[in-house]
Amino acid sequence: MPNFGQMTSEHVLFIPCVLLVGVILGYTLGARAVRAEFERQRRRMKE
Repeated sequence: MPNFGQMTSEHVLFIPCVLLVGVILGYTLGARAVRAEFERQRRRMKE
């Protein structure tokens, strides 16, 4: 069982910050991929 009394404030702040960075990166990369796919479909429809 973890000893929560030894958990520092750095630990409490680090995990949410890492999760936030992951969400931001995932959203950015996902949006870029969706835009690229829409562009491919648009080009295909023009032909």
